[in-house]
Amino acid sequence: MSVLPRISGREVVAALLKIGYEKDRQKGSHIVLRQAAYPHRRVVVPDHREVAKGTLRKIIRQVGLTVEEFKKLL
Repeated sequence: MSVLPRISGREVVAALLKIGYEKDRQKGSHIVLRQAAYPHRRVVVPDHREVAKGTLRKIIRQVGLTVEEFKKLL
């Protein structure tokens, strides 16, 4: 397994915006992003200073990327 970077929720959102996700809405400290193209995926990103490792790995898996591909987006 690759080492995950320590990043904030906003950095995760910025990386996902680069691959076609757009901000749908935000409620409290959770940002909901959706994929404009088919299939319409939704992913929830916590707006924290540092996203937990397990949460980050789950988000990366949900959007269909590998850890290495995600690191290149940062």
